[in-house]
Amino acid sequence: MNETLGLPELDRDLDLTPTGGAEGDDERRFAADLPGGWSVGGGINGGFLLALLGEAVRRTVPERPDPVTLAATYVGASTAGPAEVVTRVLRHGTLTSVAVELSQGGALRISALATFSDLTLLSDEVATTGEPPALPPVEECPVSSDAPPEFRRLAPLVERFEMRFDPACAGWVAGRPSGRGELRAWFRFPDREPDPLALLMVADAMPPVTFDLGRPGWAPTVQLTVHVRAVPADGWLRLRQHTRNVAGGFFEEDCEIWDSAGRLVAQARQLARVPRA
Repeated sequence: MNETLGLPELDRDLDLTPTGGAEGDDERRFAADLPGGWSVGGGINGGFLLALLGEAVRRTVPERPDPVTLAATYVGASTAGPAEVVTRVLRHGTLTSVAVELSQGGALRISALATFSDLTLLSDEVATTGEPPALPPVEECPVSSDAPPEFRRLAPLVERFEMRFDPACAGWVAGRPSGRGELRAWFRFPDREPDPLALLMVADAMPPVTFDLGRPGWAPTVQLTVHVRAVPADGWLRLRQHTRNVAGGFFEEDCEIWDSAGRLVAQARQLARVPRA
């Protein structure tokens, strides 16, 4: 019987088959089948791939089930089809460090370092000057499925979740970007609540912030680091993404993820290539 039947789509698509090592070993190998539904432009979405790596780490160290940080270098684009994920524990402890790689056809696609722990054991102390993005009510925000057909063809992953953009940041949809280099949106999965592993995917779910600069198109990720700060509450997430510097054919993209309780639950930074004209 297929044990993934009845699971939410994200959980089904993150399924892995152990192919080397046993539970408790410091080195494990897993087979994956990367689904084309999570693709954008020329490859599988970097956030989905980060969540897949996180799932492999979680299976390797089940006593430390939650990502604290995961930093990945994207050596090459991953495409739909078979892949192999290899994990190697570097250090056991309250914070467990694991090296993880994804390959396709014998070619390395992603190399990453992960730190996992148990986020339910974290201190409740919070001291921050950050504030969640002020967004209009969900029903007043245009949904991602209303994006231009060419964008939906470029990024079929937008069919995997519901994203509603702040109208003040959605001018790019009609060819009128604000030029500020900022996107804000509501986010949720249609069939599951957010959890720490899913936040790895959410951190790269929004369109490239260059869309708001009038530079649409696929922006291949070079490096992506996500810090997970807390277990998110159920309900809609609020996302804010911005850039301050486009130079040399690259741009940085900073993302904040706030949960329905108004807590900053994840932060991410990536370096990506500027979309080609």
